[in-house]
This record gives sequence, structure tokens and C-alpha cells, in this order.
Amino acid sequence: MAQEGPGPNDTTLNLRIDAKLKAEFSAAVGDRPVAEVLRSLMRDYVEITRKLEFAAEARRQSQLVASTEDEAEMIRWIEEINSKGGER
Repeated sequence: MAQEGPGPNDTTLNLRIDAKLKAEFSAAVGDRPVAEVLRSLMRDYVEITRKLEFAAEARRQSQLVASTEDEAEMIRWIEEINSKGGER
């Protein structure tokens, strides 16, 4: 989906890259505009990073809960909340 012009939240990113890399990348993207492919890659990278950060935080919290004496009580509470559809 092509954009008609810059939006109100658009900004410019300038970067220096090796000329050979630029030529190879341009050839690799074919008929698609290089900027469009780079935006797509950036969005994908941000999404992957968010998912990895979420997983790391979930793992940290899981390990924190598992290391407490109240783990069984916490599991019962989670199951109770879950059985109510998230309502308290």
C-alpha cells in the first residue's frame, strides 16, 4: 500500500552505508522502493524486539513467583481469576 505523501508523524532518517551494500540491497528488493522495504524491516524488528522483551519480562516474573513461598497461593489465585473470565 503506497503512501501519498508524508504524514503528520513522519520524520526523516539519514544514514551512511557501504556503496556495495546499497547496490546489493537495491537489487535484492527489485521493483519495491528501498524506503518501503526498510520501513517494513524496521517495523518487523521493533515488533520482534517487543515480543522478546515481553517474553523476558514474563520469564522474570515467573521466576520471581516461583521463588516465593506463596507460589501455590498465587497459582490458586490465578486459576480463580481465570475461571471467572478475568473478573475480580
